[in-house]
Amino acid sequence: MMRISSAAGLRCGAVFVSAATLIATPGARQQLPPSAPSQQNEIQIVISGDQPGSAPRLAVPDFIALSNDAETVDAARTISNVLRSDLEFEREFPLIPGDIVATVPAAKSMFDVPFDRWRELNVDGILIGTAQKVEKPDDPACSGRGQGCVHIEVRLFNARTRQSAFGRQYDGVVTSKRLFAHRISDELHMQQLVLRGVARTKLTFNSDRTGERMIDTIENRGAKNIFYADYDGENVTQVTTGRSLNIHSTWSPDGRAIVYTSYRGGPADIYRSRIFEGLPPLQLTKNAGENVLPVWSPDGTRIAFSSTRSGTHQIYIMNSDGSNVQRLTNDRFSDLTPTWSPGGTEIAFTSDRTGGSQVWLMSADGLNQRQLTHEGQGADRATWSPAPFNEIAYSAGTGPGQDIKILEVATGRIRQLTDGKGSNESPAFAPNGRHLAFTSTRAGKEQIFTVGSDGKDLRQITKGSNNRQANWSQGPRD
Repeated sequence: MMRISSAAGLRCGAVFVSAATLIATPGARQQLPPSAPSQQNEIQIVISGDQPGSAPRLAVPDFIALSNDAETVDAARTISNVLRSDLEFEREFPLIPGDIVATVPAAKSMFDVPFDRWRELNVDGILIGTAQKVEKPDDPACSGRGQGCVHIEVRLFNARTRQSAFGRQYDGVVTSKRLFAHRISDELHMQQLVLRGVARTKLTFNSDRTGERMIDTIENRGAKNIFYADYDGENVTQVTTGRSLNIHSTWSPDGRAIVYTSYRGGPADIYRSRIFEGLPPLQLTKNAGENVLPVWSPDGTRIAFSSTRSGTHQIYIMNSDGSNVQRLTNDRFSDLTPTWSPGGTEIAFTSDRTGGSQVWLMSADGLNQRQLTHEGQGADRATWSPAPFNEIAYSAGTGPGQDIKILEVATGRIRQLTDGKGSNESPAFAPNGRHLAFTSTRAGKEQIFTVGSDGKDLRQITKGSNNRQANWSQGPRD
């Protein structure tokens, strides 16, 4: 079902690093093949800036459409735009502005790149791509799809040496154009910087965008359902249906399932949906009271959650199939919003045992409970960063609303990410720990935003209706 190959012998002394076939199935999760293994004759070239240690300035001109049909032309344009956006999101490669790129004569193929003109503009690397319509009836990536198939080729050239520092080629249906761009971005970051990009990751969140009203309630409340989308808010897909509350969704570590809280049967219970397999959701809890705020352990074997089955909200853990429920906290206060440490040995949670809500920490067996935050207006919705970072993001009262703060667990230092505009809550780390998604009212309604872990590059991801409580997937398992 997939083909991985390599090629060499390009002009200008270039070496083509690897090639891979991209398989995309309409109506299902787009399966991604593994990156091609390194070949013995490959040359590893890393582009740098003019100064030692400086980031290379990249030019990303529009991909070249080698076929004149509308689908291929649109695919070339879309891949270029999405790829530039993906690269800008990680902020590792300074990109030459589009108006300057437009002043350089466009290449018509991989072999007529105007290197001299690019060097006049102090460009360090040029990312050249082509898109071509192909007919491959025997290729599983294209045959029997009922859609056009395209061959995508991309190379990063060192503007000084004219060597190819990075090269990939993909075959797949033309509707996978955004996925082509995301894959190029992730593989380029990994090959050049050994950085895990987030272009192919997903966000899950709840939304009232369907406009339905809840049934069997006294209040005339809007129904909320679970959705997921690309990291940039595109390709929104609905997971749950029905006129009830479906909230608090989190991804499994392998990115194939979501657990969430649903009131579909009356009191809140926890459900698991294997969203790419077409199976009905599995109800994991079936107890009186409320069972809410599920979150997976890093190894995917356990789920921590909060439940009122004993009276007040307490922290429990269970196996990922709902079995072997164990109680971790045992007090008369409310203990909520658990989050696992990257190694799965500790759990942070919110408790009001000191009078106001603060973030607490305990071992994964419930022992060694201790207070982490001392916010004057309370702290809530903690989320632990992935390894190798050791940080906990949370929302804290800072006046009329809330703001996102990050606690460095080892040092106790705290930094504030958001600026007091609107109310900001429910942070979630990206799988590489470099970004956070969060809910904010700064645009009016509740919307999902992302921001760098340094507080820079704020972006609004959702628009319209109310969208909240995002959680970030780990991305594809290549």
